[in-house]
Amino acid sequence: MNASPPPSTAEPGHWDQRYRQGTDAWELGRPAPPLEAFLRTHPLAPRPPGRVLVPGCGRGHEAALLEALGFVAIGLDFSGEALAEARSLHGPDRAGLRWLQADLFDQQALEAAGLAAGSLTGIVEHTCFCAIDPERREDYIATVSRLLVPGGWLLGLFWCHRNPGGPPWGSDPEAVEAQLSGAGLVPAVWEPATGSLDRRPDEWLGLWRRPLHPVPGHHG
Repeated sequence: MNASPPPSTAEPGHWDQRYRQGTDAWELGRPAPPLEAFLRTHPLAPRPPGRVLVPGCGRGHEAALLEALGFVAIGLDFSGEALAEARSLHGPDRAGLRWLQADLFDQQALEAAGLAAGSLTGIVEHTCFCAIDPERREDYIATVSRLLVPGGWLLGLFWCHRNPGGPPWGSDPEAVEAQLSGAGLVPAVWEPATGSLDRRPDEWLGLWRRPLHPVPGHHG
């Protein structure tokens, strides 16, 4: 009898298995250093208060950092195993930190959990963009743009490596910039990251904002 094929990367079971086996090589055991340094010290860094989502939060290091900085953080992942480990590391739901198991692309599930259009002050991206199928990146960016309140922000650390295959899938800085700008988001910062770990070369850091008023020619 043939063994069942492994679950695809678009299914929670794939990531549950990776977390159980410890084969999630993107795990740093801490918030990504370029993101933490930016949030703590950069003059353009967003300041609390605000309701901030971390999609694909994994073990929740960035979500816990956001809470520590004074934001109300929501760590979202569709892997129950990831969120179990996040709770073990950082504690259960509370006023400043919430763990949510849902698919970022399931609009109905997001709305049922209180994540409707324009409901977020900010979004912090770290390794979600490189974990999803590149064909879904336009969907990701559309979702991000929809969830942000006008004037809201996206702070992202994008792994722009050129290795074949994935996850983590690589990307191109110019392509990422074009995709985000095409969704009507406006860059305040878009540059090679500083302080990346040696095993994470080619990271780019960006701070993008949703305009207070619609940009002509864009939808969202």
